[in-house]
Amino acid sequence: MTTIEYLQNYWWLLIAVLGAALVFLLFVQGGQSMLLGRMEAVERTMMVNALGRKWELTFTTLVVFGGAFFASFPLFYSTSFGGAYWLWMLILFSFILQAVSYEFRSKPGNVFGTRVYDAFLFINGCVGCVLLGVAVGMMFFGAEFEVTKTNLLDSSAPVISSWVPTHGLEAIANWRCLVLGFAVLFLARTQASLYFLSAIGHDAKFIASQRRSVLINGAIFVVLFLLFLFLLLTADGVEVAADGSMRWVSNKYLWNFLDLWPISIIFLLGVVAVLAGVLGTALLPRFKGGIWYSGAGTIAVVVALLCMAGYNNTAYYPSLIDVSSSLTIRNSSSSLFTLEVMSWVSIITPFVIAYIAYVWRKMDTGRITPAEMESTSHKY
Repeated sequence: MTTIEYLQNYWWLLIAVLGAALVFLLFVQGGQSMLLGRMEAVERTMMVNALGRKWELTFTTLVVFGGAFFASFPLFYSTSFGGAYWLWMLILFSFILQAVSYEFRSKPGNVFGTRVYDAFLFINGCVGCVLLGVAVGMMFFGAEFEVTKTNLLDSSAPVISSWVPTHGLEAIANWRCLVLGFAVLFLARTQASLYFLSAIGHDAKFIASQRRSVLINGAIFVVLFLLFLFLLLTADGVEVAADGSMRWVSNKYLWNFLDLWPISIIFLLGVVAVLAGVLGTALLPRFKGGIWYSGAGTIAVVVALLCMAGYNNTAYYPSLIDVSSSLTIRNSSSSLFTLEVMSWVSIITPFVIAYIAYVWRKMDTGRITPAEMESTSHKY
């Protein structure tokens, strides 16, 4: 294996870790999708403020994920973000609603009222999760684009990638991508309830409602995830031959699970951790650490899935129009020089993670209580 191939593998692993962290942090969006339900005003205020302490981490991780993809695999960035722009614009718009809501929800003189901003947060919670799941689903089930690098020589239209006229809207109509999208939504809702149990100190009624939410949303997630896993293992995938040619292969991802068995073990351990977090919280009255079991398991599962999508001579972005246009970590990466420079920069990653963990711990030193919401002047 050459130096650039090592670096391509390394950066795909970093992309997988960032994507996994993003999926875990989507519990913020999952919590927002619960704000329009029947509850006391004080409960809603505590939930919003628990999420408000973390929403910037989710948004920042999304930006870093996109930036890392742009730097390491620019052809994917230009193909997906530049081609499926209606899909990505809807995602971006939903996150703009989130930022505006947290900024102005409790500001003095708010002419719209808190319920309007709660509705905006609900939209971001539902739309953000589902559409991000749809965007990731295209990495397994394919997208309708074509790549022609020689177009760079055409001064009238120097566009490498071209999409069908719907520019990403067709992915929203792809039911297999939607299965993953709704699985992400109900995973986020499950983890939101797990987080509320660890971050909010309230009465027994609130705790019971959140445990019930964990059980219901967790059960829906398991059904959707099993359906997605069945669709994935029976789906065709694009394989790269030794000569660089690409072809569709039946059950490609099933073969990846068998060939990349160490990653499959990580996947299975992640699934067990998620189930332990959900079932432990739902069935054991004093168990309130489910968010950490479920969170660690989620990160392990997503890392494993993204590795299955990019490794073992697999195209991580199959083209449904022209198989030879499919993107792999070999044909879509940056130059050797760029990957080397960024690899040195990536050394600071553990320090960034340590800082995030420190800030998280400081913000969650004590549980949010009704008394705190009444006494503090800073709340969302």
